[in-house]
Amino acid sequence: MAGKLAIVTGASTGIGFELATIAAREGYDLIVVADEPLIDAAARDFKQFGTDVQSVEADLSTIDGVDRMLAAANGRQIDLVCANAGISKGGPFLDESVADWRHSVDTNVTGTVYLLQKVLRDMVARDSGKVLVTGSIVGYIPGAFNAIYNATKAFIDNFTEALRNELKDADGVTLTTLMPGATETEFFARADMLDTSVGQSKKADPAKVAQDGWDALMAGKGHIVSGVANKLQVLASGVVPQSTLAQLHRGMAEPGSGDAKE
Repeated sequence: MAGKLAIVTGASTGIGFELATIAAREGYDLIVVADEPLIDAAARDFKQFGTDVQSVEADLSTIDGVDRMLAAANGRQIDLVCANAGISKGGPFLDESVADWRHSVDTNVTGTVYLLQKVLRDMVARDSGKVLVTGSIVGYIPGAFNAIYNATKAFIDNFTEALRNELKDADGVTLTTLMPGATETEFFARADMLDTSVGQSKKADPAKVAQDGWDALMAGKGHIVSGVANKLQVLASGVVPQSTLAQLHRGMAEPGSGDAKE
């Protein structure tokens, strides 16, 4: 893989950190991106594998932020992209500020869609490239008390499936959607969901989730649901009424639901 370049977004912690670790270990040069200074410390960790690593602190909810990230490639061919950046703010939707829910929508949807359009145009033109997008099984579940996040992941799960069909004749280009469930990352603290049932539950290992996604990408698979229990939830979403799923999600994500279980 010497000389190949990968971009990993949301790489400062969690699944993105683990994906960047795998890419570096596999010999990819890296551009790692997050919207926080912690990305610089993460980049130093990735350098242990001997590849070139650049860190970019950028707000990927903006077109300018995505463009600045892509400009860091300095004209090099981008061979692989892990579009992993995503944010959430838990709690009642009516209590959310416009700034908070707009930031979630623009990061999870607008920035991701813009990034995919930019990189896939070049990949399709040269018949070569791999893209892994982090969706979620919550895209199949109406997300009471995390309504915006679940809706953005529903968009991503649906959008990538449609785009994959459009690209089915693009030889040499792979688009894979990774759909994890609750994973042991900084997500729940940042979303102010540590007092919820799901926030206090046992969660998947981000290294295992990242490896599942990477393996699926390298195998050319269209999508991968990480974890047996999560596969069952996806299957159930096709038969259980949406109102029932929303009530079940409420039990996991309603503020204080974690304390209620004690």
